[in-house]
Amino acid sequence: MSETASVIGIDLGTSNCALARGRLDTDSVEVLPVPQCVRPGAVEALSTLASAAFLPLPDEFGEGDFGLEGRGDAGFVVGAFARERGALAPDRQISSAKSWLCHAQADRRGAILPWNSQAPVQKVSPLEVSARLLRHLRESAAHALEGETPAKCVLTIPASFDEAARALTLEAAESAGLSDVLLLEEPQAAFYAWIANNPETWRTQVGPGDLVLVCDVGGGTADFSLIAVADDGSGNLTLERLSVGEHILLGGDNLDLALAHAMKAGAEAEGTTLDAWQFLALTHAARQAKETLFSQPELEEVPVAIAGRGSSLFASTVNLTLTRTMLKTIALDGFLPLTGPQELPAKGSRAGLRQFGLPYASDPVISKHLAAFLARSREAIASHGEHAALVGDARLQHPSGLLLPSAILFNGGFFKADPLRERVEALLAGWNDGQVLKTLTGGEPDLAVAMGAAAFARQVVRGEGLRIKSATTRSYYLGLESGGMAIPGFTPPVQAVCVAPLGLEEGSRVSLSDHEFGLVVGEPADFRLFRSATRGGDALGDVVDRAEEVLEETSGIEITLPVEAGLEAGQVVPVYLEVVLSDVGALELRMRHARGDHAWRLEFSTRAE
Repeated sequence: MSETASVIGIDLGTSNCALARGRLDTDSVEVLPVPQCVRPGAVEALSTLASAAFLPLPDEFGEGDFGLEGRGDAGFVVGAFARERGALAPDRQISSAKSWLCHAQADRRGAILPWNSQAPVQKVSPLEVSARLLRHLRESAAHALEGETPAKCVLTIPASFDEAARALTLEAAESAGLSDVLLLEEPQAAFYAWIANNPETWRTQVGPGDLVLVCDVGGGTADFSLIAVADDGSGNLTLERLSVGEHILLGGDNLDLALAHAMKAGAEAEGTTLDAWQFLALTHAARQAKETLFSQPELEEVPVAIAGRGSSLFASTVNLTLTRTMLKTIALDGFLPLTGPQELPAKGSRAGLRQFGLPYASDPVISKHLAAFLARSREAIASHGEHAALVGDARLQHPSGLLLPSAILFNGGFFKADPLRERVEALLAGWNDGQVLKTLTGGEPDLAVAMGAAAFARQVVRGEGLRIKSATTRSYYLGLESGGMAIPGFTPPVQAVCVAPLGLEEGSRVSLSDHEFGLVVGEPADFRLFRSATRGGDALGDVVDRAEEVLEETSGIEITLPVEAGLEAGQVVPVYLEVVLSDVGALELRMRHARGDHAWRLEFSTRAE
């Protein structure tokens, strides 16, 4: 085994994955090629790995070369060929496995994909698809590093991933043969990449007082974060992530679907009907046509051909066209219209019975979701003294009602297209009285996350470098049962104790040793977690009355805590709380016996929505 001189960063994307290496002996970060099947018997090294899987029929392709690992025991292919072949047989293609991995209502270890497919193939689980993609990336890294074992591997996740999704991501990584993996939020990774790509100039692009919006829209998700730039008092810059958006399933895949619907409507107006299978194929073809038009501005239209289903294949081929006018109208006016700052996402009425699937955003207008994020951020940060001081009164009191940034960093494949970036710039300028924001330049939106992960991994190994400080963007409370006397016909209001104040830095460990509580052991008990985005004044240990009225209940655990030696079932044990907030937002409550050595532990997520 050769001497370790590299670290690895992996972007497990919804639509595309990427791989990067950081060298420990230099400051360079480079994207590593990912060899993959492009057609049976042909393997090419591409800059990204399509996050797609294809389930072939028995003996469909023989024993051709399907990449570094072949088809493997699971019998499916990943990468570019899986995406292209899936356009011809969409009922055997799996996409958006990452979105299924964080879908709390889905059986993420169950063989459920392709969803709603009736094809005669063995379905697989979201966890298995994720592990296969990561295994392919691990093998690609090993090939590029020529057997060298990397010193560290950092794997990125959406900032809004909940605890279950993070745990499943780590499980998939372990199944893929990756060990000692660190998780990093994707918007932060994009910011680290921007610094790595601009080592000499990034300090001239931002300075103390700047508030940077990381606007990350990929194939399947929209992710927003706000990062403040400050001075530590000694002339050195500091970075702090102040706000994180909710998990929004809205991105380039939605645009592809909208384009497919528009082309289908055009075909039907001319008397051509597409069946469900052909429409799925059209959706995949729309993505290719969209990327062609965005990358080749000289083209005014791109032909799209959809194969027929009958025996007369060529005679029944449907020929369609995606025009630049249609693309701009749908992409800009449909997803990024110039809305006002008070226009927020419409929730709409929901049917009592609906088809089960991914919980896509009900409102497709990204502009409105961005406004909602900036409005929530203003309200939360205004209630927290230290964070409010970082952004300043002028921003918090802006007449738009939004917390407007001074700079923007675009990330994600969605923003590879110039017109989409320009529209967001115009949108933010319109909210800010025409003042144009700084756009941070340098880097490729679809590769930045992997490069930032590698840059961060190198910082971890070296033990040096500028880190983005992360803190809770809400305050969190654990429900308490009132100790008052029972009164007939009266239920006492629920109280809640603050266990994580807004702004508690991730990686912190705090103790409520001067507060004693009673813990029930040996019997079923409910532990209720509440939160607030506006109560920045609550300190650790503060008790809030009428919790159900003034706080938002976010999650809970029903559990029977074990009866330790010397205790009895149903006994109320005096305990004090220790709170540990992990680097990726896991809130661990350790309840220690105030008179003995026993301890019990509960774990919640501060990012579950």
